Amino acid sequence: MNTLRVSQDALQDFIEAVFVKEGLPPADAKTVAALMAEADLQGSDGHGVIRLLPYLKRLRAGGINKHPHIRVVHERAAMAVVDGDNGMGHLVVTRAVDIAIEKARSAGVAWVGTRFSNHAGPASLYARRPLQHDMLGLYFAVGNANHLPPWGGTEALLSTNPIAAGIPTGDEPPVVLDMATTVAAYGKVKALAKRGEQMPPGWMVDRQGEPLLDPQRSNEGFLLPIGGYKGYGLALIVGLLAGTLGGAAMGRDVVDFNADHVSVTNTGQAILVIDLAAFGDPAVFKHAVDTLVRDIRGSERMANVERIWLPGEQSFDKRRKHAQEGIPLPPTLLDELDTLAAETGVSPLARLAPA
Repeated sequence: MNTLRVSQDALQDFIEAVFVKEGLPPADAKTVAALMAEADLQGSDGHGVIRLLPYLKRLRAGGINKHPHIRVVHERAAMAVVDGDNGMGHLVVTRAVDIAIEKARSAGVAWVGTRFSNHAGPASLYARRPLQHDMLGLYFAVGNANHLPPWGGTEALLSTNPIAAGIPTGDEPPVVLDMATTVAAYGKVKALAKRGEQMPPGWMVDRQGEPLLDPQRSNEGFLLPIGGYKGYGLALIVGLLAGTLGGAAMGRDVVDFNADHVSVTNTGQAILVIDLAAFGDPAVFKHAVDTLVRDIRGSERMANVERIWLPGEQSFDKRRKHAQEGIPLPPTLLDELDTLAAETGVSPLARLAPA
């Protein structure tokens, strides 16, 4: 199935216009739309505009607060807990990261957690945010639906619970790790379903432990953790840090926002920000990271390996390519967005002319 391309600006403007029509304040709509379009720009297509319709279902059903009072409810010099008042997760986490950056300026390090947040898109967007301030970011989140049982179990009590890290560099692309604690994030399953493609073996199994390849049947099985029981343990710890510590949902309290559009999800995230200046000259650190990056990239390769990649390099390349050529979207998704445009009265999303 051929893909069509749209510009980042056009995609952002379209998402923003739809959210404004749905009653989000213009400034909030702009913030959310920018982050969603950026997700697609970097190739995180399971967390970009593909999420627009699910978000609208929750907004229309009252499952997300259109006018939240996002506020700090616990605070010390190097920490805070932000209550999102059930607002759009992008708004809540953006506020949390900005608070963490400001606190790290004086304390050197800051941890800010969220509660009563919602799905906020790819973790890497928030781990990257401190980079422009010569700071590094570590991000943790509780996923918005449980797809992972405890090791050896059959009851899904854990989610993909992602981890992201953004490490500043000098001349090299920043080192940005964004990973689920499952072999594949559930957003990737949704993206394959939208494109009509099969999952590779090793992503999911059914309740009998047999490989599950059809993403349309994903509700019949479980995601698999990375590294077997180690991934299960990591998912548990991330959930405790991002969810339980800040008073957000974990375990049986997690609401499946794909199936339930009304209930408050009480999603939890956490951001740890470290100011490089607290450890010395940021330029010295970034030079050292540049050297390590080049050593790794230039190290001896196994046979038939064309290149050794650093975390974040492929997304960096996609950002550059998509900025020049446009963001690829499957025709089925564009058809859905055209229908949405007609329903809401906004201008349809313009396609780029073929190169």
